[in-house]
Amino acid sequence: MAGENINILQRRSIRLKGYDYSQAGAYFITVCTQNHEHLFGEISDAEMMINAWGNIVQECWYDLPNHYPGLELDIFVVMPNHMHGIIVLANARAGFNRSAAEIRAFRQPAPTKFAISKLHGLPEIVRALKTFSARRINLIRGTTGAPFWQRSYYEHIIRNEN
Repeated sequence: MAGENINILQRRSIRLKGYDYSQAGAYFITVCTQNHEHLFGEISDAEMMINAWGNIVQECWYDLPNHYPGLELDIFVVMPNHMHGIIVLANARAGFNRSAAEIRAFRQPAPTKFAISKLHGLPEIVRALKTFSARRINLIRGTTGAPFWQRSYYEHIIRNEN
C-alpha cells in the first residue's frame, strides 16, 4: 500500500541529466519566493523599490564568494517575488583558490603551493543563498523555520557570450 503512491511523491528534476554542475562555467539562476509572494519590494514607475528583505537577499548574494572560493558573481537583480543572477564557477574542476582572471591568464593547473579547495556545485551554492537569506528574514518576520523560498530553482547553463 505504501509503495503504490511512490510515483506521486517523487519530484521530477529539471536539471540537465548527466551534467556536472560543479564544472567551470556560467549559470543563470532564478529563485522564487514560496507561493510567489511579493516580499522584496514593489515596482513603481518601472523601477524596483527594494525593501529590507530584498536588501538581505542582496547582501547574502554578494557574500557568497566569501564562502565559496572560485565563485564569481555577475549581474543580479531582486524582483518583488524572485531574484535572478549569474553565477560563474571559475575552473572549479581544478579546485584551486584562484580567481577566474588568474585562471584565464595561466590556463594551467595551479602550482602545488596553492591550497586545494573542495569543489562546490551550483546546487550547493544556491542552497546556501536560500538558507542564509531565509534564516535572516524569518528571524525578522518571527517565522523561524517556515518555508521562505520555493523548493527548487531554475537554472540555465550559459554556453557562450550570446
